[in-house]
Amino acid sequence: MNEDASHSPPENIPGLMDWKRRIFNLYANVRAADDAAGAWKLWRRTRDEMFGRHAQSPIPADERTTFTGLELFNYDPSARAMGSLDPAEPQHFDIATSGTETMGFTRFASVSFEFEGRELTLEAYWLDGYGGGVFLPFRDATAGRETYGGGRYLLDTVKGADLGMENGALVLDFNFAYNPSCAHDPRWVCPLAPPPNRLDAEIRAGEKHS
Repeated sequence: MNEDASHSPPENIPGLMDWKRRIFNLYANVRAADDAAGAWKLWRRTRDEMFGRHAQSPIPADERTTFTGLELFNYDPSARAMGSLDPAEPQHFDIATSGTETMGFTRFASVSFEFEGRELTLEAYWLDGYGGGVFLPFRDATAGRETYGGGRYLLDTVKGADLGMENGALVLDFNFAYNPSCAHDPRWVCPLAPPPNRLDAEIRAGEKHS
């Protein structure tokens, strides 16, 4: 999301641009892939390389030399769902962050999907800042134990995290769920999953919190 360590421009803007290009390109390759499991392996491999070597990695610089890879659940084909995107009355929310400030979003839709025989619903948000973007965070029953307590992100189109749509349905592949930057280093400030997106189901797919 709109994660940042300060309100000042980053020191290495060309490096940040390179990070963004790689992430956007990675998700473009994921969307274009015919093999979901193969796309996940590419996603995992690319992110491990970037987190361990790139100057814009959210992992503190002094920890990158010993970094051996992000910890994820094993790939689970049943964790891929198709979401019904149902328009909702737009409503503004100031969503809590890992810092002291909030971030402004507008709820624009609900996303209903089936997971392990249950019907679940998440709210989809639009970033109120310049340019906007779709943001779909969630917190499931593994949070605080196996996954980050503040929740994880599935879609964040302003940062390139976009799994696409198929036949009018939103692709919700929780194997691609990932931690916000603040899970790796508290200097980052990032929005947390709001109450409507806190699920009582365990979603044991995607990134863990080591």
